[in-house]
Amino acid sequence: MDRRPIRKLLVANRGEIALRVIRACRAAGVVPVAVYSDADRAAPHVSAADEACRIGPAPAAESYLSVGAIMDAARASGADAVHPGYGFLAENPALAEACAEAGVVFVGPPAATLARCGDKAETRRAARAAGVPILPGTDPLDDAGLAREAGGIGFPVLLKAAAGGGGKGIHLVRAAGDLAAAVRLARGEARGAFGDDRLYVEKWLEHARHVEVQIIADVAGSLVHLGERDCSIQRRHQKVIEESPSPALDAPLREAMGRAAVTAARAVGYVNAGTVEFVVGGRGFYFLEINARLQVEHPVTEMVTGYDLARLQLALAGGAALPFEQRDVAARGHAVEARISAEDPDAGFVPWVGRVGQVLLPGGPWVRVDGALAPGMEVTRFYDPILAKVIAWGETRADAIARLAQALRETVITGVPTTVPFLRWALAHPAVRGGSYTMRFVETEWERRDRTPPEGIVEAAAVLADRAGRTVPPPVSADGGAWAQAARRDGLT
Repeated sequence: MDRRPIRKLLVANRGEIALRVIRACRAAGVVPVAVYSDADRAAPHVSAADEACRIGPAPAAESYLSVGAIMDAARASGADAVHPGYGFLAENPALAEACAEAGVVFVGPPAATLARCGDKAETRRAARAAGVPILPGTDPLDDAGLAREAGGIGFPVLLKAAAGGGGKGIHLVRAAGDLAAAVRLARGEARGAFGDDRLYVEKWLEHARHVEVQIIADVAGSLVHLGERDCSIQRRHQKVIEESPSPALDAPLREAMGRAAVTAARAVGYVNAGTVEFVVGGRGFYFLEINARLQVEHPVTEMVTGYDLARLQLALAGGAALPFEQRDVAARGHAVEARISAEDPDAGFVPWVGRVGQVLLPGGPWVRVDGALAPGMEVTRFYDPILAKVIAWGETRADAIARLAQALRETVITGVPTTVPFLRWALAHPAVRGGSYTMRFVETEWERRDRTPPEGIVEAAAVLADRAGRTVPPPVSADGGAWAQAARRDGLT
């Protein structure tokens, strides 16, 4: 792998992660170059960079997922490095190999490490051989083998794509009779998303937590962890709210997981920033996989440790030594992140497309917004629907949650449904406030909630409808309610 200080960097991604990397370039004195598809010609990340290169039409397969198009842009711009962001080609060994062949620095692990981490069955074997605990599970198997081994492990099991990521190709199977249909669905998803339909099964733990550990390493072999993130609140096996530190860990468990993460990362020869994922439940914690890239939720680690992970990535890719040791890493306070996506939470978080109308993003002390959102922009079917992330920090967990809740109250995005209503609801929920939520939070709490509108909301809707000149039934309230009283004062009823 070529090692030299980076002068000009091609950001091979889009949206909020492209803007995040561009900001890291500014901080490090590196010239950023954006890439864009025809759908992103006017996107915020394009105007934020010093230069921009068109890489193809809107479909990702013909633009952001094209190694040839990315390398053509690197050569045309004279970039001496490529940062893949997350998603798209971030964990594709072909891009790292193409960079090495072209003499361009790839900001991430070597191609061989990416290939190893991209095969979940392979990383499970490596972690087990290194003494890291793993859940009962199998190697990739054919349909008959999956049925046989799943029965031996015992239902429920999690059916997983060996080359998976982002929740794709993952299905929870609670009974043997449901396995065949789940296998057909998962193989199709895995083939379409990764070009690899190998599947394996893993024991599913009820009421478990998803906790991951941030690691970072230089080429000389120094490797440390930067603490954990709790990412248990998920829909479709994709994260929605993340926080650091995890309220589920005590000091001995935290220390043990940090050591296990470093051990697992060393077992695959890890370099640069990455994440070791675990499930916590039953009688301990268990290795899941290694994500060989910067994570969407990296800001919560940056907020509690004070390290700029994206800037560190650039320095390490340029050959610098890790500027601190494990004993120097100390977490301070608490951070919580909420992902805002163009999805309808009331319809099973189905992704949405359309034109964004009004945008009002929050601010205030210790509130950070990572986004690429502008009024009038189109949310298309071609890319992930994430619009922005709001992160809040506090001296205590309660302070951080309160700040994030207030920030989300200030957030206005019209034109497309978003996850903001769910996020506001979740942050007020006793299980989140008390830190007792599990990976089934959305299933057990959101999907089974009482959907009867609170009385005050009914009255407010009536007042607003009345102001709009429409006839509505009078609000039903035993004492009239504050909204009804206000409406009477305003002469609206």
